[in-house]
Amino acid sequence: MHKPFINCFLCLITMFINSYELKGQYVFFPDKWEEYIRDMAVENENTEEVENLYHELSYLKDHPFELNGVRAEQLKKLPFLSGRQIESILSYREKYGKLASIYELKQIKELDFPTIELLLPFVYVGELTVDKRPLTIRNLLKYNSNELQLRYDNCFQQKKGYRPQPDSILEKYPNRQYMGEPFYHSIRYSSTFDDRLQMGFAGEKDAGEAFGNTRHKGYDYYSFYFLLKETKWLKTLVAGDYNLSFGQGLVVSNEFSPGRNALVTQAERKAYGFRRHFSTNENDYFRGAAATVTIRNVDISLLYSQRKQDANPASSVTVSSLKTDGLHRTPREAEKKRLLPVKTFGGNIRYATPDVCLGITALSYSFAPLGIKPEPKPYNLFYFRGSRNANASVDYLLKNRYIKWYGETAVSANKSFATLNGLQLTPASYLSALLIYRYYDKKYQAFFGKAFAQSSSVQNEEGLYIGMQFMPFPYWKIAGYADFFRFSRPTYQADAPSSGREYMLQADFTQVKNFSFYVRYKYKQKEQNGRLSTAPAVSILPYEQHRIRCQMQYSVLSILMKTSLDGIIYTEAPKEESRGVMLSQQISWKPPDIPFHLDLFGAIFHTADYNSRIFSCENNILYAFSAPLFYGGGYRLSATFRWEISRHLSFSAKLANTHYSDRNRIGTDLEEIEGTNKTDINTLICWKF
Repeated sequence: MHKPFINCFLCLITMFINSYELKGQYVFFPDKWEEYIRDMAVENENTEEVENLYHELSYLKDHPFELNGVRAEQLKKLPFLSGRQIESILSYREKYGKLASIYELKQIKELDFPTIELLLPFVYVGELTVDKRPLTIRNLLKYNSNELQLRYDNCFQQKKGYRPQPDSILEKYPNRQYMGEPFYHSIRYSSTFDDRLQMGFAGEKDAGEAFGNTRHKGYDYYSFYFLLKETKWLKTLVAGDYNLSFGQGLVVSNEFSPGRNALVTQAERKAYGFRRHFSTNENDYFRGAAATVTIRNVDISLLYSQRKQDANPASSVTVSSLKTDGLHRTPREAEKKRLLPVKTFGGNIRYATPDVCLGITALSYSFAPLGIKPEPKPYNLFYFRGSRNANASVDYLLKNRYIKWYGETAVSANKSFATLNGLQLTPASYLSALLIYRYYDKKYQAFFGKAFAQSSSVQNEEGLYIGMQFMPFPYWKIAGYADFFRFSRPTYQADAPSSGREYMLQADFTQVKNFSFYVRYKYKQKEQNGRLSTAPAVSILPYEQHRIRCQMQYSVLSILMKTSLDGIIYTEAPKEESRGVMLSQQISWKPPDIPFHLDLFGAIFHTADYNSRIFSCENNILYAFSAPLFYGGGYRLSATFRWEISRHLSFSAKLANTHYSDRNRIGTDLEEIEGTNKTDINTLICWKF
C-alpha cells in the first residue's frame, strides 16, 4: 500500500511547485507555537498533558484576543509570554493609546521577533466593544457562539486485538481480544457568550473500546462543564469537570508543567485558578463545583470534587497503583475502570497587586472506603499509603522592573515539606537569567502535585536550574540552561541514591521576512541500575544522551519549506553506544485567496534501538496533537489538510504511513500488525453556529 501513497505524495509536491505564481508579496507565516508545544512533548513524553495544552491553545487561536481590549488574565493563558512581556504590552497600550495594527508589536522592546511569531496567531486588531452585553436570555440567543466537533480516527491495517478468535479460546482467555471496534471517535460541543459564560460536553471512545455492540452502547467517557466569569464580585464559578492550578504546583495543578525548553527563563507556573476541562483526558481533572470571589485585591477560592479514578486492585479494600491511560479495551482493563473514589475539598486565599502576591492553599482528599497500598519496592518505600491525606502551602511573588522572586513552600499530612524558589533577573530587554532551587523531601506526598522537576512526582528530588537568554545581534538569540539534580533515595530503575545533570544550548537566527534557522544541542546524564562484567551484583551506572537538532525554515509566497535534521547518541555503561538519525522535510501550502491549508511531511529515520528513538515534529488535524516516536529503520510520510468549506463549516484530515525496513511485525501484544507498513487516517468536522 505504501507505493501508491508515495506516488500520490510526489504528485502533490509537483503540483505545488508548478503552482508558484507571483501574486504580490504574500508571505506565509507558520504557527510557531505548534513547534513550541512539540519541543515540550519531546522532553516530557506525557502526551495527555501536552494534548491538553495543545487543545487549549488551538481553541484560543480560533478565538483570538483583540489587542486593544485584552486583559492580563487573558494573556496569561499563553505560556510563552513572561510576566514582564505581558506588562509591557499593556503599558505600551496605556502610554500610546490603541494599537493601529498587529505590526506595532515590534515597537515593544520586550518582545523579540521569535516571541511575536508565537503571539501573532492569538491576537488581532479590530473593533473593540467597550460595554459588555448584559447576560439576558435575549442576548444569549442572539450573540451566543456554538461549536460542534466530530472526530474519527482509524488504522487501515488489522491489529492482533481485532482478529477473530474461537469462542473456546475467548472463554478461557478473554483478554486476547479487544471488546470494541477498531476506530477512535469523539464528540465535543461548546457554547460561549462573551467569554464570560461557557458550557459544553465531550464524549470519547478509544480504539478497541466498545461503542455500538452487545457489550456497551455509547461512549466510554463523558464530560460536562459550566463556567461563569467576571460577574460583579464573583470572579469564577464552575460546575462539572474543571481544572485548577495554584502556586507553583507543589500542592495541586492540572496545568502542563513548564520545564526545560528553548524558553529557558520562563519556567514560572502561572496560577490561573479554575478553568473548564474540555479535553478528553480521562485522568487529570476535578468533578464537582468551585468558585472564586474577589474583594478588592483578595481572591477567595473554594472547591469540592468527587469522582472515581481508574486503579489497579490489590485486594477487596486496597489498590496498588493508579491506571492513567484511560483505556478500557479488554475485560482486564474494564475491571479497573473507575475503581478508586476520590473526594477532594479545599481552597486558596490570594492577595495580589502588580508587584506583590501572597497565596495560601489547603487541600484535603480521601479515597475511603478503599486505600492505596503499593507493593513494596526500593523506589516506592515513601510513596503515599492510606486512605486520607492533606497538603497546605504558601506561595509568594515579589518583583520590580528588573528582578522577580517567586516560589512556594508546602507541607503534607506527615509533616514533610517541599519548596521551590526562583530568582529571575532582566537587566535589559536583550538579556535575562533565571535561577531555580527546588527541594522535595523524600517523604513529601502530594497526590495532585505537579511542579518543575526531573521526575514525574513532587518527591525525593533536589536540584538547581540556571537558565540564560541573550540577544547579542539583530536577528540572533542565544539561549541555554544547566540543571543539576540528585535523588537522595532510590528511584524507578535506580535502587540506590543517584544524581545527574542536563545542559542545553540553542542558537536562533530569524530574518523578519521569510527565513529562520536554529541549532540545538542537549546533553543529559543520569544514573540507573546496571551490571558490570566484573561485578555480578546490580550497580548504579551512568548513562549519557546527546541530542542535536538543526532546522531551516524558508517561505516563498504561500509556500513554506521546513528542513530538519535530528541526531541522538545514547551511551549506557558497559554497553556500546546507540545512535539514531532522522532527516525530515515539510512543505506547507496556504494560498492567500483560497480557504485551504495543506501540509506534506516526509522523513527518513534510522536508529539502533528504543534508547535512540526520535520524535517526529509533524502537523495534525485541528485540535489534535501529534508527536510520534520512531526507532529502527524506515520512512514516514503524511499529508494533512484543512478546508474552510464555509464561514461556519470546516473539515480537517490527515493520512499518514510509516514503513519499516527492519521488521515484518509492528507493535507488540494486541497492538501487533503483521507487515512492514502502518497507515492511519484522522478526520475532524467542525461546525460553528
